[in-house]
Amino acid sequence: MTDITQTFLSAIETELQRQVARLDQPHTAEFHSMLTYHMGWTGEGAGPRTTGKRIRPLLVLLTAAASSKTGAWQDALPAAAAVELVHNFSLVHDDIQDNSDTRRGRATVWVKWGMPQAINAGDGLFILANLAMSDLENGYPAGTVVRAARILQNTCLDLTRGQYLDISYETRADLDIESYWPMIAGKTAALLSACTEIGALLGGADEGALAAYRDFGRHLGLAFQVQDDYLGIWGDSALTGKSTASDLVAGKKSLPVLYGLAQNGDFAKRWHAGPVAAGQVSALAEQLALEGGRDFTRRAADQLTGKALDALREAAPQGEAGGALFALADRLLGRQA
Repeated sequence: MTDITQTFLSAIETELQRQVARLDQPHTAEFHSMLTYHMGWTGEGAGPRTTGKRIRPLLVLLTAAASSKTGAWQDALPAAAAVELVHNFSLVHDDIQDNSDTRRGRATVWVKWGMPQAINAGDGLFILANLAMSDLENGYPAGTVVRAARILQNTCLDLTRGQYLDISYETRADLDIESYWPMIAGKTAALLSACTEIGALLGGADEGALAAYRDFGRHLGLAFQVQDDYLGIWGDSALTGKSTASDLVAGKKSLPVLYGLAQNGDFAKRWHAGPVAAGQVSALAEQLALEGGRDFTRRAADQLTGKALDALREAAPQGEAGGALFALADRLLGRQA
């Protein structure tokens, strides 16, 4: 990890805590503790493992600094906090919708406080994100603040579209590979694209560079999700910390699964026969690989990775932040976990 990355991560955590502290009042102390628990700061096991990697706010600050003629980034901190708060709002609601009882090795908010209060906690994170964006007025012209806020709001709409598709796909048997892309564009790529676009806007990038940064974030998000789908079936569970049985057992309509269904071979026959038991996963994953699913997914990830890096090179990020941005992209796009 570079020095500038460590500096940014420390500043992000301080800014996030400042934003969440809006709820730190006597009559809402427990409400505040729900958010600090979810953010990984309090409760049993609190620490770096439970806060997450803060990739999204880091992208905002690195892009802002790499776009700025002076390398300035401090005024962009509220936007960095805002995108992370939006991300965590979506996680709280996802855990409810997916009936997930753990996140990062700990009980989810809805398990500890019940679904009604967890929904409220997610809503609180969403409102805090909007309030954080309003703090940009301390460092930027009103027109820039409004434009940045509009980018984030449109992204939130895309997140809900992606989540709708993801949930609706669970019961649909008529999906093809083309159905996959709008779903992950909303669920995964939209927010990463917003991070790089907002960062570039706050860094003063011209319209050409702004578009390149936006494309970088979008293709980064698409590649990241395709890699996640690959690792969810053929990854090393010792590295990912996640059983490779879970995606197939859960019936997830991931890219390799949709590819396999389109082949109408033995994989599709078994899939349509009913739920997959954990003991059947290894053989089914091998069958999917034999029918070309593994190679197809790997090629798709490689193509998207190439597009992401091409867009980043076109944006031409500068300085130490630019170098750190390329290093972060390489780490995310080449991950094994």
